[in-house]
Amino acid sequence: MILKLLSVSSLVVIIDRLTKYILFRNLSEGESVRLIPGLFHITLVLNTGVAFGLFKGKSLFFTVTSALVMVLIGIYIWRVGCKDLLTLTALGLILGGAAGNLIDRVLFGYVIDFLDFRIWPVFNIADASITIGAFILAIRLIFDKRCSTT
Repeated sequence: MILKLLSVSSLVVIIDRLTKYILFRNLSEGESVRLIPGLFHITLVLNTGVAFGLFKGKSLFFTVTSALVMVLIGIYIWRVGCKDLLTLTALGLILGGAAGNLIDRVLFGYVIDFLDFRIWPVFNIADASITIGAFILAIRLIFDKRCSTT
């Protein structure tokens, strides 16, 4: 069970770090590359807020929050022993996303964002993973309030 969770979260961190590294090295802050004009661009944004550019300048708060979320997921898995693949995948996405953004905050004091759909604030792989994981977890909890421990 832990291996499944760590596999998902590690994959998220690797993809997140790799994409951020490539884009940070090749674009200047605010620079944008049009992939699908008017619809999808790659735009380098150095975000001192949280997902989607909210609450700018609160980096310390979100550093602590990210670390706390990671610890709480660990405690949940350890105490409950959940073996449900869908729940583990959701928690792995959230854990990996939190870790990816936490690494940025600790190293730089901001998060590197770059996915720009022009109708939504710029975000990154970690943000997307957290959002998808939370969505899966919410749907799972709404439709099946138990977590199989067998």
